[in-house]
Amino acid sequence: MAGVPTIEAVKFVLMVQEMDRARAFYRDVLGLREVLHTPLWSELAHGDAIVALHAGGGEGYRGTGLSFQVEDIQAACDAAVAGGATLRRGPEHRPGDPVKLAELADPEGNGFLLSESVL
Repeated sequence: MAGVPTIEAVKFVLMVQEMDRARAFYRDVLGLREVLHTPLWSELAHGDAIVALHAGGGEGYRGTGLSFQVEDIQAACDAAVAGGATLRRGPEHRPGDPVKLAELADPEGNGFLLSESVL
């Protein structure tokens, strides 16, 4: 029986059509630090979290599960939209939910969430 593999990193991969546009959005609008860039693959990080961009994406909206918790959700939504994102829903707070939540799409059509703790 083989041993358990050693995991070096966990990366959240998004497919993109225009690498430079996607890099600029995650770097300049959301503030991730660029750690690697090639025409087909780029990586941006916040702490140990890595968002990897892979060339070859198609058109239209794609849900992803990617989420960023922010201090001020309205300011973050405004900045994201000004930087090319599309606000799909929110921000809103549902009774009993510990966060305000907004659903957006990046300029490549990849969905992501912004959340703000209400605790």
